[in-house]
Amino acid sequence: MNQRALALTATSIATLIYGVTFTVAKEVMEEHIQPFGFILLRVGGAATVFWLLGLFVKAPSIEKSDYKNVAMAAFFGIALNMLTFFKGLSYTTPISASVMMVTTPILVLIFASILLKEKLILRKIAGVVVGLIGAVILIAYGNPLKGDASNMMLGNFLVFINAASYAMYLVIVKKLIEKYNPIVFVKWLYLFGLLLVFPFGISELLEVQWQTMPTNIYLKAGFVVLFTTCITYLFNLFALSKLKPTTVSVFMYLQPVVAAIYALIVGSDHLDMVKIGAALLIFFGVFLVTKRPTETPNK
Repeated sequence: MNQRALALTATSIATLIYGVTFTVAKEVMEEHIQPFGFILLRVGGAATVFWLLGLFVKAPSIEKSDYKNVAMAAFFGIALNMLTFFKGLSYTTPISASVMMVTTPILVLIFASILLKEKLILRKIAGVVVGLIGAVILIAYGNPLKGDASNMMLGNFLVFINAASYAMYLVIVKKLIEKYNPIVFVKWLYLFGLLLVFPFGISELLEVQWQTMPTNIYLKAGFVVLFTTCITYLFNLFALSKLKPTTVSVFMYLQPVVAAIYALIVGSDHLDMVKIGAALLIFFGVFLVTKRPTETPNK
């Protein structure tokens, strides 16, 4: 398997994990850990894991001139991204949040064309549009399960801010990950992120009643820390080192499909022609964006 195929596989696995996380994180926050406290637990746990891994990695450290860029990546990729996502998810439904994330590829396309001078290829634009049409159909006509949503409008708005923040992160981090070892980079990314989220989450984390928390909630919180945070960030960083930000971001379109499949598995949703048609459009959009022309060496 070549490097490009590995990168596409890595970002596909990350997308699968993200898709499941919408429901898993929602269940944890419903009664046990408040959103900002959960974020502090998530970032603190990941920072610990990455710094322990860093002890076994012999690679150049971050240059002083790049610390400000790492801090900016931490603000958009961890602090603003995670805080708005979990807070928004606590107000809206998992499926609504997942489909709101499909705005990320369009925002990445815009940010990358401005900041990275990435050429706007007609095929990629078409792929983004086709995928978006599929996602909109799934949102409007897919009859998603209506879960616990105390303020869906505010929740969806916060998830949109999260999508914009993550899009900016994908663009900012592209040049950094090409320069540094992934573990070296991500341990500093999460250290800065931990400093940023600490003031928001410490009071909520101290309120958690750990002794009364069921075992399955411990396992789900652990899943978010280890898989949704550590594994997905490493996989996406690897993908970004081989692919353009636009290519990685378009996999966001698969999240509503993953959410629908998960709902089918647990029996909380049903399959119909609208969902099948929307999913086909989303997959075709991803294909158009990820397909590399044979006549050019560009990623």
